[in-house]
Amino acid sequence: MILYDRNLPVSLEPFGIQIPIHDSRATRTFEALNDNARTKGILKRWHIERIEERLNRADLLRVHTADYIERLLSERLEQVVTETYELIDSRGQYHRYDPSTAIYPLSDLFQRILVKAAGSAQCARLALEHGFCYYFSGGMHHAHADHGSGFCLINDIVLAARKLQAEQKVKRIWVIDVDAHKGDGTAAITANDDSIVTLSIHMARGWPLDGEPTMADGSVNPAFIESDIDIPVLPGQEAQYCEKLVGGLVQIEKTGRPDLAIVEHGADPFEGDTLPSTRHLNLSLDQMMARDRLVYAFLKERHIPAAYLMAGGYGDTVWQVFAQFLQWVMNERHPDG
Repeated sequence: MILYDRNLPVSLEPFGIQIPIHDSRATRTFEALNDNARTKGILKRWHIERIEERLNRADLLRVHTADYIERLLSERLEQVVTETYELIDSRGQYHRYDPSTAIYPLSDLFQRILVKAAGSAQCARLALEHGFCYYFSGGMHHAHADHGSGFCLINDIVLAARKLQAEQKVKRIWVIDVDAHKGDGTAAITANDDSIVTLSIHMARGWPLDGEPTMADGSVNPAFIESDIDIPVLPGQEAQYCEKLVGGLVQIEKTGRPDLAIVEHGADPFEGDTLPSTRHLNLSLDQMMARDRLVYAFLKERHIPAAYLMAGGYGDTVWQVFAQFLQWVMNERHPDG
């Protein structure tokens, strides 16, 4: 199944935010599926057009601290958004932000994010029902329990996992994160939660691992809290990427079979990604496809329902990563059309 609500834009430009998250990664992916003779007919059966799920305060409090939720629901929201999206630099100047171009105030962004996060929970439900679901949004893996980070206000991955756990739909969940950046928020939130096992394959250098491992007060920098399985990839190790990923999948299987896998399907390891912080990892389209087929086959062979979230991916060419994978998946699941 594909969950894609065309009424929920991807771009942040209407808020004056100039981060290169473009609508094209969703719109062009969907167009590519419609333009393909084989997948066009299948798409009519696959496409879920509306996000009907909704999140409430209790859902948020399963993941985030009460103080942080209060900040998000108060007049302090705009400051939280400014910090999370890094809209003001150390000199007090606007950074990737031009409020004069904004159609909507920053405070409106949170309601859009809540709907996007709810879609991740809906995607997980659809995966349990159908075995596979791909959601054209979500994947906010940098949000921590008590603060937003890295363009992520709330952690929809853990929200979806714990919502379904609270409803007793699932018990154990794997999170397989193949975004270019470490899934630091997910790792930190679930560090003491044995019911959610996290795997993150990511750049060994660069954000969010470009700070000090220890904070000034002696505590661990939350960005460095370990996933259950961390697979750092150094610059120049692209040819070893899939081998490293296989090793990680072997490890996660040893933790016991889950009821659901949530895949953080980032396109930002792609060499065509334009976000400066992804420059330490540059996989070709073929390498991205090899990665995606590897994870998909691993889960399908073990009959593990898979909920995919369209996570990181910046610029006008990353849609190719998503489109080639979904075209292959749809044909693989419906070889006779």
